[in-house]
Amino acid sequence: MKIRNIQDEDFLRISTNLNTWWGGRDMVDMLPRLFIHHFKDTSFIIEENEETIGFVIGFISPSNLHQAYIHFVGVNPKARKENIGRTLYEHFFQAVKEKGCTEVSCVTSPVNATSIKFHTRMGFTMTDGDMVIEGIPIHQNYDGIGQDRVIFVKSLEAWSDTHFKN
Repeated sequence: MKIRNIQDEDFLRISTNLNTWWGGRDMVDMLPRLFIHHFKDTSFIIEENEETIGFVIGFISPSNLHQAYIHFVGVNPKARKENIGRTLYEHFFQAVKEKGCTEVSCVTSPVNATSIKFHTRMGFTMTDGDMVIEGIPIHQNYDGIGQDRVIFVKSLEAWSDTHFKN
């Protein structure tokens, strides 16, 4: 497997796989080309035999240079359970830490139990929301009316690529 910075020419290959990777859900609008074009330094792709195995799109906040944000991550269903997501996140953590970031944040849907479990195992904590459902703090209407989210934060101050949760 090869991990590298994402490039403009990766856009069509990624975008044509999104809906399939998400079981038919319409996800293409969540990842416009601008994210790949503008955040190459902190976005990565994993390939094997010239096939996309996974990718992470993230950036350093222009408003807070100590905070990074993971916007989107995708793993080919054929490669799930192979720690591809973990590898992508750790590569992102290292890249943004080297640029001075001390914190990473991201969001997910409250119904995405797999994502909530993954982020918790990666050492993220959920921030307090304005309501709690089944122990999960929810930020109502975070991404628009009816678009509730769970917000995660992870400190990179004590993180190193050799010390992470299993």
